[in-house]
Amino acid sequence: MKKIRVGIIGGAGYTGGELIRLLINHPGVEIAFINSKSNTGNNVSKVHQDLIGETDLLFSDELHNDIDVLFLCVGHGDAKKFLAANNVGDKVRIIDLSQDFRLNANSIFGARSFVYGLPELNREQIRSAQNIANPGCFATAVQLGLLPLAKAGLLQEAYTTGITGSTGAGQSLSNTSHFSWRANNIQAYKTLTHQHLGEISQSLARLQTGTGIEINFVPWRGDFTRGIFISSTVKSDKSIDELSNLYKEFYASHPFTSVSDDPIFLKQVVNNNKCVIQLEKTGNKLVVHSAIDNLLKGASGQAVQNMNLMLGLEETTGLKLKANYF
Repeated sequence: MKKIRVGIIGGAGYTGGELIRLLINHPGVEIAFINSKSNTGNNVSKVHQDLIGETDLLFSDELHNDIDVLFLCVGHGDAKKFLAANNVGDKVRIIDLSQDFRLNANSIFGARSFVYGLPELNREQIRSAQNIANPGCFATAVQLGLLPLAKAGLLQEAYTTGITGSTGAGQSLSNTSHFSWRANNIQAYKTLTHQHLGEISQSLARLQTGTGIEINFVPWRGDFTRGIFISSTVKSDKSIDELSNLYKEFYASHPFTSVSDDPIFLKQVVNNNKCVIQLEKTGNKLVVHSAIDNLLKGASGQAVQNMNLMLGLEETTGLKLKANYF
């Protein structure tokens, strides 16, 4: 089988490193280049030291069109700048991990049209897409917890809290990502104003039309490195059994999202591409818990999942990873 040739722009950060780790072990992929202006000439394993002994690839300033897929692991706003400044061939598929093209209003850039890359929502559109806007990490976890309710027309208002690890803030140090601040500490931030709210509302409105859905989201910085745990509270008069069946039927054909009858926890998803969901109900209040790894299902793993779908591969190829349970 001819291997898929891929290029990576911005390979030195957390999402770039996880993407490299996944792709060098993907049976259908050959990495053509890993572009990093700040690390040109350096061995990839010198920057991503978890890859020692795994690859001899070097970072480069290379950019060419002899590839099938280009991954953009760049900062928000930089994907548009990169595409405006560089001639990426029309036949090259693009998977962008920034937020530049996620909203419908921003999904067309020149001759390119971007499909929102949440497989549990848009799997068939992804299969035929030329360009993918990879979802945000918080957005992925919140949406997967609420999509079945929206599909059934059961959402009116949700009160959502979510806690994320320090890798969600990126590799550059700041006061709130430094170990001495983060350890033994938590903090709410961007209360009710988080940048992922737009894509969450957009997806839910696609499934439940005609009624406004209000999402009240309070994100938290946690004192751990990776993972996201979400709890969403909504009103529902349906029984827990009815709701559990609703969720299990919605996700029955999706290999990476599972509904648990038992309490879930973060270690079930760290280092894999899964989302696990659990429902709890008291009176007319339903709480939906959902957990993902922010760097995998929330970023690089989902990007590879989208690549598999776009190129006609089995959706789980290269993504059968064991959680860091112990």
